[in-house]
Amino acid sequence: MTMLDACVRRISSLSAADRERMFELYRDNYGGADEPVFNNDLDAKNYTILLTDPLANICGFSTVAVYDENYAGKAVKVVFSGDTIIDKAYWGKNEFAATWLRLVGSIKAESPDTPLYWLLIVKGHRTYRYLSLFSHEYHPRHDAETPAERQRLMHHLAEQRFGTAYNAERGLVLFQGPRSFLKEDLAPVPAKDMSRGDVQYFLARNPGYTQGDELLCLCELAPDNLTRFARAWFMEGMKRAA
Repeated sequence: MTMLDACVRRISSLSAADRERMFELYRDNYGGADEPVFNNDLDAKNYTILLTDPLANICGFSTVAVYDENYAGKAVKVVFSGDTIIDKAYWGKNEFAATWLRLVGSIKAESPDTPLYWLLIVKGHRTYRYLSLFSHEYHPRHDAETPAERQRLMHHLAEQRFGTAYNAERGLVLFQGPRSFLKEDLAPVPAKDMSRGDVQYFLARNPGYTQGDELLCLCELAPDNLTRFARAWFMEGMKRAA
């Protein structure tokens, strides 16, 4: 069994070779991949989580932007997830999720009394399912209406970050110009997942996901809102940073 390592890196620390390998992975998974757009998006983030094999080859990554916002006169902190890509040979490995949760736990520890929200835009059903894997309450979801106050917060954060690309009526981010989309071998939903309520909901809410439309999602990153395994790694990150 191949042992993998996951580590957090500042975007500013990435070498040209790191960026080239990350784009290669991106291009392997997404159609419409544009290297200048990819690098501009990368530069707009603070951190990346790199998944590497024993030879230090990058076989997966995720990007994270962390920033402060003000909503209804109160401070909130936002973790915005960019693209997450893992070589199919390594799907299901826990190192990646554990490192992400430790990172956001350490971010929470910096301002423990400030609400921390995970802002996520989703153009694939697999990514959407991370929300239920990590958290108890997230929105939008198939089995509960989004509370009005949470919806207002979602609209506010989306409009601040995406401007006119955000369609509030549909809850989608519709980027203009070049945009990426899942390749044909990754976009279809496997038959075993078609009956899942969350998958059916994602497909209904984001019918244009194969063209790169993105569903806006939000959940609070707090210990009591995380599932048991997610909470353990989150708390580990908080304790390390304390």
